[in-house]
Amino acid sequence: MSKSTGCCQGFLHYVFDYETPKTLIIPSIRVGFVFRFTQFLVLLYVVGYVCVVQKAYQETDSVISTVTTKVKGFAFTNISDMEPRFWDVVDYNIPPQGDGSFFVLTNVVMTPGQTQSRCAELPNPSTTCVDDCDCVEGYNDPRGNGTPQSQIHPHTPTPTSLLAEAENFTVLIKNSITYPKFNFHKRNILSHINSTYLKRCEFNRKTDPDCPIFRLKHIVSEAGEDFQDMAVKGGVLGILIDWSCDLDWWARKCYPKYTFHRLDNKHPVNNVAPGYNFRFAKYYRTAEGEEVRTLIKAYGIRFDVIVFGTAGKFGIVPTIVNLGAALSFLSLVPMVADWFMLTCMKKRDLYSRQKSTYLVEESEVESASMSTTYGTQ
Repeated sequence: MSKSTGCCQGFLHYVFDYETPKTLIIPSIRVGFVFRFTQFLVLLYVVGYVCVVQKAYQETDSVISTVTTKVKGFAFTNISDMEPRFWDVVDYNIPPQGDGSFFVLTNVVMTPGQTQSRCAELPNPSTTCVDDCDCVEGYNDPRGNGTPQSQIHPHTPTPTSLLAEAENFTVLIKNSITYPKFNFHKRNILSHINSTYLKRCEFNRKTDPDCPIFRLKHIVSEAGEDFQDMAVKGGVLGILIDWSCDLDWWARKCYPKYTFHRLDNKHPVNNVAPGYNFRFAKYYRTAEGEEVRTLIKAYGIRFDVIVFGTAGKFGIVPTIVNLGAALSFLSLVPMVADWFMLTCMKKRDLYSRQKSTYLVEESEVESASMSTTYGTQ
């Protein structure tokens, strides 16, 4: 037989020889333990993590939500710089309706009786004048409060007032959610809540976690802040509502979970422009017909209601996909046991010889035997 023919036959054997698994029973407790322990780890991962923790057999959908709020409470102020005043929700809830948020006034700087005339500018390096000639008439400073004139006017400080009683205000949060993929709808006013219950309940994480009415002091406290400290300069707080739901018929768990966090920056060093404030004015006319306004610089706490969540429900497609992934992991277990047997065992050479056997046809064996017999005669 020529060399080229032998090479051709070797190539054909390499391409077309069929390999089939061979059952080789190894009487070794160590190898058996490695095999079963690896199987246990794979099953623990698939059942414990993939199925129980991740719920990978479920289809998922993201929440769609709408929020409305209603703030209630009263406050009375009686300080030296302003007349005694009674504050209700119309005064401190600005604006009365917000897009998933509401603002509660806690501190004010009021400048009453303002008219459009000559008045002192707030003192800073660009507005402080030593002489009339230092004031450039007609100069427009974007950060100023009007057009400078050519005369000096004294500056008068403005009074402040603190609504300390705002910590006892309450807010009713009405939140409706839907998962359109599963045609599921729910709201945070649960089925067992009626009007009588709403009149007397107040949210408490331990005793009354289903009540949708929250006291502002408790919201700020759970966010790790002190209400009276925060009320001076204002700030932004987040009311987070988590609607993570399991909609399988055997679980059917879908209830809101509330958490509270401060959202604006409160850095002990980088504290430039802290808090939250804005300005607005109330206009009226005097008996002489002159337009007058009261300028209000409002400090307060803005509460942002943030709703998030994901719902899951049994689905045949993710179940089949993850079942196939589990079977593929189990198919790797014999490879781990083989590696241990052929690498770490003392009899690895014997196991290696027994594991792989090349099958010889009977006719080839007889032909080889006859050739040997004839060759010895």
